[in-house]
Amino acid sequence: MSTADTATILRLQAGNLEALGELYDRYRLIVYHTALAITRDPDVADDILQEAFLRLHTYAASVKSELPLAPWLYRVTINLSYTWFSRRRWLAPLDEFLEKLTGPARHHPEPAAEQRDAHEAMQRAIDALPFNQRVVVVLHYLNDLSLQEIAEILKCPVGTVKSRLYYARETLRQKLEGSAFSPEVAYEFTR
Repeated sequence: MSTADTATILRLQAGNLEALGELYDRYRLIVYHTALAITRDPDVADDILQEAFLRLHTYAASVKSELPLAPWLYRVTINLSYTWFSRRRWLAPLDEFLEKLTGPARHHPEPAAEQRDAHEAMQRAIDALPFNQRVVVVLHYLNDLSLQEIAEILKCPVGTVKSRLYYARETLRQKLEGSAFSPEVAYEFTR
């Protein structure tokens, strides 16, 4: 963690609201994109973003200033997303997440209709994943976190993260075989 985060957290713990604003500016995108990828709803992601930083303010005294703040924020975001997910089973599009996964480096030039079909197939496959597997996919592929970092955020063994990621990739591979995805794209995502 940077000394800037440590100093900013200490200022927040002393009641400085400008410090909360600095942390918000620094970490809002990771919180928002994680919440969006899990919930698939921009409005819900906005709500989770606000709630995550409200909790940071409320529980600032319990945040350890010597530890990185990002894992704490990921955990809060995942917990808030889980709460939303368990209460509402309807899902909105995963456009930003899918664009990240199937962006220019991961797809081949295709006619627009085939690309749309591929996008929809990926969305359906991810929608079908159990919550715990979806969270691992989001943290690993969207946020580019290592397995160790994900394990720390989820407070579970690295082996559990590996297992969830393995089963998520296998499920995605099975669902994407024979879909609008070319074998190269399906393989690139699921390996």
